[in-house]
Amino acid sequence: MPSDQPFDATAFRGFELAGWQRAAEHYPSAFGSLTIQTIASVLDAVGVAPGVKLLDVATGPGYLAAAAAEHGALVHGIDFSPAMVAEAQRRYPTLSFSEGDAQHLASPDRAFDAVAMNFGMLHLANPEAALAEAYRVLRPGGRYAFTVWAGPDDAVGFGAVLRAIEAHGTLDAGLPPGPPFFLFSDPEESRRRLRDAGFAQIEVRQLPLLWRVASPNVVVDALSRGGVRTAAVLAAQTPDALDRIRRATRAALAQYARAETFAIPMPAVLASAAKA
Repeated sequence: MPSDQPFDATAFRGFELAGWQRAAEHYPSAFGSLTIQTIASVLDAVGVAPGVKLLDVATGPGYLAAAAAEHGALVHGIDFSPAMVAEAQRRYPTLSFSEGDAQHLASPDRAFDAVAMNFGMLHLANPEAALAEAYRVLRPGGRYAFTVWAGPDDAVGFGAVLRAIEAHGTLDAGLPPGPPFFLFSDPEESRRRLRDAGFAQIEVRQLPLLWRVASPNVVVDALSRGGVRTAAVLAAQTPDALDRIRRATRAALAQYARAETFAIPMPAVLASAAKA
């Protein structure tokens, strides 16, 4: 997997963009029921209320933007993937969406009361630039929040698949290097980077999400179709290795069977702060 060493940010961004162009149509069915579970906490962290001007960065299918609008916020959603923007606009035609890069926001200084990013940070080539841009476009006292997945020891679905790949396949899939996928899963790392960007009133906590699926096979399928980095790693496996990865994942997740479904722990990390 990528290391925290110097890398070609342009190549990594291009890889992520191509991946999301492909995954956009699959993401709602793959991860939608899971990622929407953080939205209420994110909106609370940024103080969404009627009249609040909110920028939803990496809006994806527009779920957070739509929820904010239901609370009376004046919301605009951006995503660097044209396919994702089209999906968000199709779902919520009365809301405002456009293409945009978290690392180079088109908005003027102090334009928003709140900025939110739900599971976008871990897909950026330069997360420090995204933090700086969020700080720039916030008014003084404005609120910022983002979510990422907890580490693989806690986010059981990820952990089961990654360990199965390590045991039965290969992690060497020729991916362009980028920031570590679980970099911001470390609360201290999130706090440090928010502090370095100038933010104050920093809070980082874990949100206990459950991924309810009909079968452990759904986990591998979701990561194959609705993600980017892990999808590329799974696509690089031989058919025999992929079969063994699937069987190992099923065995690892068998303990989470509940009646006719599986309830798999997939906690997220929520980081929030205020512009000083």
